[in-house]
Amino acid sequence: MAARYFIELSFKGTRFHGWQLQSNALTVQQLIEDALSLLLKERVQITGAGRTDAGVHALYYVAHFDASDEKLEEKADFLYHLNSILPPDVRVHSLVSVPSTAHARYDAIKRCYEYHVCLQRNPFLADYACFFPYHVDVQKMNEGAQLIRQANDFTSFAKLHSSAKTNQCKVYKAVWQRYGNRLVFMIEADRFLRNMVRAIAGTLLDVGRGKISLSRLQEIIEGKNRSLAGNSLPPQGLFLTDVVYPDVYLLPRKKWSFLFIAGVDDSWQENKGSLKN
Repeated sequence: MAARYFIELSFKGTRFHGWQLQSNALTVQQLIEDALSLLLKERVQITGAGRTDAGVHALYYVAHFDASDEKLEEKADFLYHLNSILPPDVRVHSLVSVPSTAHARYDAIKRCYEYHVCLQRNPFLADYACFFPYHVDVQKMNEGAQLIRQANDFTSFAKLHSSAKTNQCKVYKAVWQRYGNRLVFMIEADRFLRNMVRAIAGTLLDVGRGKISLSRLQEIIEGKNRSLAGNSLPPQGLFLTDVVYPDVYLLPRKKWSFLFIAGVDDSWQENKGSLKN
């Protein structure tokens, strides 16, 4: 009898065409399926918490698979061998046995994203943030974010011609924070539409620049038309940071933190002329 497992993982999305399998492109799902199949000596199919676009990163991602070995969780070296097969931009943190009905996508009750913006060009963040060299009013952007939180139909921020059955989402949190010359947009919801976070973030940056007023933003939300909203931001600044499941699954919730925001000092940019030998 097959056993079902959840795995928790992280990946840098730069060279991948997203999570989901594609016929002629490298994806994270393909790499993990191939690694598991090689290690377990059986064909393994894996189901993820949701699709990600090309270039998007995941600090925390969850997927499930079935295997004939019912004691994988007890094998201390299983993750070591799995990670030794995977490339360095993908890492599996934990493996947990779950009920056979557990589903990584449909059982998720909340997902969390961050979008990272650099207001000054930084070569070390080129793969992890969008360069946006304009003055913005963060307070106005947060006022706009509250309008986003109060909305329930996100057609104006959804990818055109999407296969989604509904554009209804429940947003629990939407807020911008500034760290020196960097901005981070944090948003949490029960579900997200394709391209939704990048479209919202781009529109709110237009609010911060004064290109879109708060009253106009409300009209955009109510208009339910993608052409009304701002441009989508590029994928490299987007991180899936959390996927939340019912406590009954007892997930370890092991994940990386993104240290480039709080852990790197921007003061060199302001004091670059004061260096002494």
